[in-house]
Amino acid sequence: MISSRSVRPRSARCHQKGPLQTEDATTYANWFACLAEPTRVRLLHAIATAGRPVSVGEMAELLGITQSTCSHHLRKLTGLPQAADAVMGVLAPQPCCPEKLPADVAIRALEPGDWTAVRRIYQEGIETNDATFETETPSRKALEAKWLPEHRWVAEIDGEVAGWAAATRVSTRDCFSGVAETSVYVGADYRGRGVGKSLLYKQVTAADEGSLWTLQTSIFPENRASLALHHSAGFRTLGVRERVAQHHGVWRDTVMLERRRATD
Repeated sequence: MISSRSVRPRSARCHQKGPLQTEDATTYANWFACLAEPTRVRLLHAIATAGRPVSVGEMAELLGITQSTCSHHLRKLTGLPQAADAVMGVLAPQPCCPEKLPADVAIRALEPGDWTAVRRIYQEGIETNDATFETETPSRKALEAKWLPEHRWVAEIDGEVAGWAAATRVSTRDCFSGVAETSVYVGADYRGRGVGKSLLYKQVTAADEGSLWTLQTSIFPENRASLALHHSAGFRTLGVRERVAQHHGVWRDTVMLERRRATD
């Protein structure tokens, strides 16, 4: 299983050629150890052969297990794609950013008049229970204080704010000045229209062109759409922080992802 101590091995970071180093092989072997459980093997096979996105409920019914059991095993399988790619030698450099952006989504810098819509969309994300540990929408003052001014974006469709993206510096120390934690939220009425893809494109390209060399984010394992979106933008899974915090009285895991600027 991937624990909070798991880190991306050197070969995955630098795309090294040649024999896999022993320490990297040890890390990947530990990741593959999560398959030493028949239910997870059955689950992985079902996912691989489905040929389409399948909900947790469908998968649980297919395997004859409860949804909570299914979710538990899915969390344990989170790091396998990267491990498999590394061992099979197909861990190519990640894409720069999402492709095929929708023509009807416009991205611009967040303006003072957007804050009401931004906070409303934040609340809609909170209500999904899979977007954040927050249970109440932060105040405008709090968000203005932590979000980097040059990395606040909103998406518009037909003149209406449909989503937002922001970056927060992870530390006040100078050595971490180019490391930021990112967030992307899409309004409830605009999901499935490429808003998140357009926002993330702007977020990562602005980071690459600016002073940010590392972007990181934490996503609930259940939020598979967000995980897939971030992978399309060059983010890599570092590991899973198990039971990292409680959310409405329930311990939750988060998947840690990171994106490095290609030139660094």
